[in-house]
Amino acid sequence: MLLSILKLVRFPNLLMILLTQVLIKYGLFDSFGISITLSGLGFSLLVIASICIAAAGNVINDIHDLETDRINKPEKVLIGTKVSINSAYTLYIILSIIGVGIGFYLSNIIGKPGFSAIFIIISALLYLYATYLKHIMLVGNLVVSALVGFSIIIVGLYDLLPAITPENQQTQSTFFSIVLDYALFAFLLNWLREMVKDQEDIKGDYNAGRNTLPIALGAKRANLVIFIIGLLPLAAIIYYLYNYLFENLVAVLYVLFFIVAPLLYFLINIWTAETKKDYSKLSFLLKLIMFLGIISLGLYKFILL
Repeated sequence: MLLSILKLVRFPNLLMILLTQVLIKYGLFDSFGISITLSGLGFSLLVIASICIAAAGNVINDIHDLETDRINKPEKVLIGTKVSINSAYTLYIILSIIGVGIGFYLSNIIGKPGFSAIFIIISALLYLYATYLKHIMLVGNLVVSALVGFSIIIVGLYDLLPAITPENQQTQSTFFSIVLDYALFAFLLNWLREMVKDQEDIKGDYNAGRNTLPIALGAKRANLVIFIIGLLPLAAIIYYLYNYLFENLVAVLYVLFFIVAPLLYFLINIWTAETKKDYSKLSFLLKLIMFLGIISLGLYKFILL
């Protein structure tokens, strides 16, 4: 039962959120001794709240994806087989309450009670995505990708923003801009991955009456759209490399070998992708690129110090 629940909440994805937020806090902020707001306990609560909200979103998404999952990946369907629908709804409600409740508590602790609305809005958007937005071409992809990016931004909002003073404003702004850059990177890669997953799940989505990009345009044209959008993160990374990291050989080599090269491989192979297996491999590749990009957060102290 426990293993089924861990699969249901997408445990590896939750670990990615944990790793990302820990690296921002301890690999970036603490390494440079900048002014922060959250104690170790406060930060732990922020991570727990983020993970609970994300886990709840995964559960409600699986509940409303039953019809398509039975076609696209029948061997991986958990709800109705390993976990009952009632249990899944109960788990969703409990996780949502914990996430929003902790968010409300933290927002008041840092003196920003209005921030509690952030967790409420994120929870509501995840529910809307699962029940309605995913049926609208590109809109669902953009919303869920924006929320992935926001899981990075939220660390800056809760840890950096309340600690800004006139004296440290420039330093705080510099580090917040780094957080925003990574959030944009995560948003673009996840957007690509969501579109690739639409290609992978085209059969089930068609039977469920969804209007995804490959259903509306056809698989070949959708590949072209994915290729064009895939140029955006590649261009952004090259721009970032040239303007900020060019003088550091280690940083240049890391980005070229672990980010740029895999992205180029993805762009070349999306042209010829046709089968479910092709798209599954490309989806995994994008996830790996995102992981390698996030890992670089822990390298700043070695690059810049």
